[in-house]
Amino acid sequence: MADIPNIRALLKNVVAYKASDLHLVSRSEPQIRIDGKLTAVNMPKLDGSTIKEMCYALITDKQKKEIEENRELDFSIHLPEAGRFRVNYYYTMNGDLAASFRTIPLVIPTLDELKSPAIFKSVIKKEKGLILVTGPTGSGKSTTLAAMLDEINNTEHKHIITIEDPIEFIHENKKSLFSMRNVGDDTKSFAAALKHSLREDPDIILVGEMRDKETISTAITAAETGHIVFGTLHTTSAVQTINRIIDSYEGNEQVQTRNMLAVSLTAVISQALLPKVGGGRIAIFEILISNPAIANLIREDKVHQIYSQMQLNKGQSGMITQTQSMLEALKNNLITKENAMRYSTQPQELSNAITAGS
Repeated sequence: MADIPNIRALLKNVVAYKASDLHLVSRSEPQIRIDGKLTAVNMPKLDGSTIKEMCYALITDKQKKEIEENRELDFSIHLPEAGRFRVNYYYTMNGDLAASFRTIPLVIPTLDELKSPAIFKSVIKKEKGLILVTGPTGSGKSTTLAAMLDEINNTEHKHIITIEDPIEFIHENKKSLFSMRNVGDDTKSFAAALKHSLREDPDIILVGEMRDKETISTAITAAETGHIVFGTLHTTSAVQTINRIIDSYEGNEQVQTRNMLAVSLTAVISQALLPKVGGGRIAIFEILISNPAIANLIREDKVHQIYSQMQLNKGQSGMITQTQSMLEALKNNLITKENAMRYSTQPQELSNAITAGS
């Protein structure tokens, strides 16, 4: 019988190569993602039984029972020799177990280290409001949020409750006090944890994912009633994010939701990670900062007009469209035109702007 690869040693190598992800799928070599691109590791192809033995070495009997019953398992793990990982186990064709590991830095990067826009430090100084960080999977949402909370932790005396599935970044108490809750282990659901968090004297609440109407409703209410609420959605633009929230409701509920969102929304930060010229990746942001004009458009069901307000307000309030961010990155030779077009949410607008500027 062939030796089973050591999963801990493999994860240690993932961190050494500065890879963001490791994938174990049967009939393939282990594959790692570096700067957004998958690369096969120089190892033999794995079969389902080998992957199962590797993966089961990392989990408890309770977790083994859960993956066998539910066919899915989400958790996070800290390995002293390798680091911290967000993990998903799942089944593929022929009943083979597969796994995806996402690396989580042990040291939380600062907003300055991430070269985040200056407006981020202003936004997190608010006393209440809903701050949404959005983008596709792997776009750096968790890292941005962790850096924001770390900035608060270094400067403010706040009680911060985080609700995640699973917990990713681990925050040490500095000036602030953290209550970190893992959905499944510490609470039954995002909605339940969020509802009860309002009785736990929070200043700030992080909702790892706003998955359903109940969670969204409670988050908006919490933001309205004197708390800062951070949340994430898998949307790619500010306008799409607002529409996604409103569309979670039906009929007359949408009117009330628009009114509540108009009052509670502070900012929408949509981000994408693009390949950087010379290697690595760079975050491209679209930033909506709510103001009376934006709030009025939300209230009056004129969300489609928000984008033009963002175009006009660049520089005055820290607002910027993705196209404007792309053009700045192109001007500074940080990204290529090909990748700008590939990742753009407004490709025709971007193409016209590039042509006009050339």
